[in-house]
Amino acid sequence: MSAEREEGDPAHLDRLNPPELSPPRGFSHAVTTEGGRLVFLAGQTGLDGTGRVVPGGLPAQFERALTNLLTALTAAGGTPVDLARVTVYTTDVASYRARATELGAIWRRLAGRDYPAMALIGVVRLWDEEALVELDGVAVLP
Repeated sequence: MSAEREEGDPAHLDRLNPPELSPPRGFSHAVTTEGGRLVFLAGQTGLDGTGRVVPGGLPAQFERALTNLLTALTAAGGTPVDLARVTVYTTDVASYRARATELGAIWRRLAGRDYPAMALIGVVRLWDEEALVELDGVAVLP
């Protein structure tokens, strides 16, 4: 199987999207790395700095959860391009799918167009009962 390296990838990460698979939209099929330092990012929900879930529904919570994830990544010395894997957990997959365009725009504004390998998982509830979405991830720093 052949897969092309995505243009613009940092030297330490290759985002692979084999032509035999459906074209990815908002994720990469595989991400490989050699060397570097792994950073495991804990699940982040839409909690503000006071520990309260932000109002505004799924888009507002997704934006805050992603901001929180990127803040943790920055504290570790990384940037969004270093993300190798992100898992999104949501209490409402149908709502997430219905708002995918809006959520994708939030992702691109905050994290750019270098998509990690991703999965979306529907869950009954999250730790914070008001939370609608949670993101965790793995990054590889050069």
